Amino acid sequence: MPCRARWAVLAVLLVAFGAAVVAAGQRAPGPPPLPGVERLGPEPGEPVAGYLARAATSLPAGGTGPAWALVQLEDHLDAATAAALTQDVRLSRVVLRVPLPRVQTALLIRPVPGQRPAGEIAAAMRSAAGDRQAVAAPATAGRAGEVAAAEARRLRAGCSCVVALLVRGDHAALERLATRSQVRAVHAARVGTPPQGLALAPLLPEQREAAGPVPDDGPVP
Repeated sequence: MPCRARWAVLAVLLVAFGAAVVAAGQRAPGPPPLPGVERLGPEPGEPVAGYLARAATSLPAGGTGPAWALVQLEDHLDAATAAALTQDVRLSRVVLRVPLPRVQTALLIRPVPGQRPAGEIAAAMRSAAGDRQAVAAPATAGRAGEVAAAEARRLRAGCSCVVALLVRGDHAALERLATRSQVRAVHAARVGTPPQGLALAPLLPEQREAAGPVPDDGPVP
């Protein structure tokens, strides 16, 4: 199997069956999804205005049944505020990212049961904190280790670190969600697409012109 295909398979399996960790705003775009896998989020380098218009037209038609959708936020939210957005939809995954000025940090994708969203998102943060601390532990980790340690500290403290939510809802519920002031975009998959057929690549709050790399030249706090 070609190298690019192997990476795409791995990314899809991580998102579908467990926790995924990817670089947010990485310098080089990752491999494209496999054929038959639907990407929710902008394409690398896509103009933000064009993507927001495209996402707005993706909601399922009325009467066609529910669909999975990636809810992308205007800013990083805490667990309780993010959970409040899911009252009319089913929450399935939470996308976390610790905001550090001019420092690239990881996108951390966690599955959640969706029964008690606030508590589940808080638990996802604690789990992600443990994973980032493990990355920080090796003495040879360098800047990457410093960044991971900073991420772990903030996640343990219950930071405002939610950047996106994967939810399932019908046209009316997703349309209402798209009007909430904290929501920047709701990008729905085709009706009938299973969650394991999705690749999540949310628009970041600081990406205002294009979905390109975020700066990584700042000091690690």
